[in-house]
Amino acid sequence: MTKRRAFRQTDLTRALKGAINAGQRVARVEIDPENKIVIVMNDGAPAEPATDFDRWKVKRDARP
Repeated sequence: MTKRRAFRQTDLTRALKGAINAGQRVARVEIDPENKIVIVMNDGAPAEPATDFDRWKVKRDARP
């Protein structure tokens, strides 16, 4: 069995630059425990908060 290499910042930078150079708008990036990078593109709709903390911040900022 081979050892997986650790995630590096340069991996993410290359992936994001590739998506942006392709004319895509990035909504969010996810990195799973096995170092798989998932880039979620923005389809024009507002991105949904990913975590409970993000949902709390949206509710807090929506207060008058």
